[in-house]
Amino acid sequence: MINVTLKGGVVKEFEAGTTAMEIAKSLGMGLYKAACVCRIDGAVQDLRTPLTADCALEILTAEDPEGLRALRHTASHVLAQAVKRLYPQTKLAIGPAIDSGFYYDFDTDVAFTPDVLDAIEAEMKKIVKEALPLERHELEPADAIAYMEEKGEIYKVELIREHADKGEKISFFKQGEFDELCAGPHVPDTSRVKAFKLTSATGAYWRGDSSKKMLQRIYGTAFPKKEALEAHLAALEEAKKRDHNRVGRELEYFTTVDIIGQGLPILLP
Repeated sequence: MINVTLKGGVVKEFEAGTTAMEIAKSLGMGLYKAACVCRIDGAVQDLRTPLTADCALEILTAEDPEGLRALRHTASHVLAQAVKRLYPQTKLAIGPAIDSGFYYDFDTDVAFTPDVLDAIEAEMKKIVKEALPLERHELEPADAIAYMEEKGEIYKVELIREHADKGEKISFFKQGEFDELCAGPHVPDTSRVKAFKLTSATGAYWRGDSSKKMLQRIYGTAFPKKEALEAHLAALEEAKKRDHNRVGRELEYFTTVDIIGQGLPILLP
């Protein structure tokens, strides 16, 4: 048996090897359903992490910054899986969580128009309904490189090669047929990505280097509840109404001309 110190300093005994997710479930179904990741002795980890020694455990939900970040990171994986389902020839780059949501960079000949984004979002909703568990596994660097080369994922191969010299195993997260190079952590399954929206698509150089290939980036955001998502999207619309670049032109305070450049506004009478 091991002693696990929970929130508030409460200490409970559990069998060694019990996962953080199992402990969350034992504490209440409400907490279990809301749980995203956990903090074990100060380190944020996946809920499937087994506890093998005495430790301090905190279950994190989307109300916690780390929990929300994990939810959004998982949403980026759902996005990538949807794109690969619809456009199998697409090459995957990177897809992190960011403060406002998440993004993913793709190498593809498909133009991510509003109609295409709608189709991708619809496929994402199907993946969420499938409630696919996110399962972590590891490979030796050489095996990981061969695995990604077989899939034709050239950007993943480049990333793996950078870590291969460290001699550490390379971690992946698998959800259904989709297997992604990733350190994690993630929420337990795709069904927990309940409220999301793809917001825009733009160009982005691979690794932010203008000498490298221009990729396509899809931005999105995700929240634990629909109400929070709707409030966020409404705030974005309100911000657009107050955009000084648009309002200033409408009020004829300034304009720009291509011959001078868009970065130099011309004041009007």
